[in-house]
Amino acid sequence: MELSESPGGPDTPVRRCASGRQYELRRGDALAVVTELAAGLRLYSRGGTQLTESYGDAEIPPGAAGITLAPWANRVEDGVWYLDGRKQQLDITEVPRNNASHGLLRNASYGLVDESAFSVTLEAAIFPQHGYPFLLRHRVRYELAADLGLAVRQTLINDSGARAPFVLGSHPYLRLGEVPSGELTVTVGARTRLVTDGRLIPRSTEPVGGDFDLRGGRQAAGLEIDSAYTDLEFDGGVARHTLRAPDGRSVSLWQDGSCGYVHVFVTTKFPGRALAVAIEPMTGPANAFNSGEGLRWLAPGEQFSMNWGISASLAV
Repeated sequence: MELSESPGGPDTPVRRCASGRQYELRRGDALAVVTELAAGLRLYSRGGTQLTESYGDAEIPPGAAGITLAPWANRVEDGVWYLDGRKQQLDITEVPRNNASHGLLRNASYGLVDESAFSVTLEAAIFPQHGYPFLLRHRVRYELAADLGLAVRQTLINDSGARAPFVLGSHPYLRLGEVPSGELTVTVGARTRLVTDGRLIPRSTEPVGGDFDLRGGRQAAGLEIDSAYTDLEFDGGVARHTLRAPDGRSVSLWQDGSCGYVHVFVTTKFPGRALAVAIEPMTGPANAFNSGEGLRWLAPGEQFSMNWGISASLAV
């Protein structure tokens, strides 16, 4: 990102991308591009093989691609929840379904906290506002690890004088180079699915079954899934969800025990792609502010972190 003269002074960055300043991390054959907008993951690749969906300089993230989510993930029904018996009304941001969606920082600029050759840490404030009367900070750290995998740590810090409810999440779309995503096999180790209504608000849970049972792997083509899962299968403290190509190459999203939920979204509406697959790590499901499922509270001065990342096996 170049710096040039501007009305703000000689060191004020000129934003040349719709998603703000771009932070490039390189290590070995790994590349990650992180955006100022929403502390988003715009690109992760290995050896030139693209492992996440991306977008152009003049675009904001289509389908929320790669953005981080705070202080809630996915949806709040009607934008309404209750705090100590008092109604809270959030802005409606998913108008067709009348929901408040994807938290309060989707359109926020994140400031630089720390940067090195292999990592970058960004942070944004959540200011008190109608529907969410708390002051918090959301800090996001991306690192290319020694094994060239991408590790992400999202931390929420409560600067308020009162405890605050939250759900954290992220919205990456995975891919495997130029392999059509419909040809990939999707494997998600989860035993329970959250059943939603037509507005994608969870109403119940059920054991996975049919096309929703991804434990043994299902081809992405033909899957119609926009659903959260829980009861994840952890191995060594980590749950992994994988897209595998017919030639055996794979890309996986991992999450640790701080994230007890994952949302799987298979869509035909991602620009320029016949089909795209989002694998979204979350600490709780949609509408947690009302259901209480997966909902956490931060005491004044307290902080909480969730950890997830992306790895790949690219040898044929």
